[in-house]
Amino acid sequence: MDALTQLALASDAVQVAVIGALFWIMAAFCGLMEWRRGRNRSVDRLEKVGWVPWTPIFLMCAMIGGGCLAMGLPGVLGSS
Repeated sequence: MDALTQLALASDAVQVAVIGALFWIMAAFCGLMEWRRGRNRSVDRLEKVGWVPWTPIFLMCAMIGGGCLAMGLPGVLGSS
């Protein structure tokens, strides 16, 4: 069985925990992008910085991921 089929047949708790982990991975990516934008800010590069609001996206993904993990992990840990 491939991984996608296993995930589709997994319990709801496992699916919510996987979604929470994916949101945390996205939050880590947003944190990395904000850190990358914040370092070495010279006057010439101010126009090349970009427009994406990484910090609010990071906070939103971290909160959603934490909530999903908090809801899903008790079911995952209790079933093993």
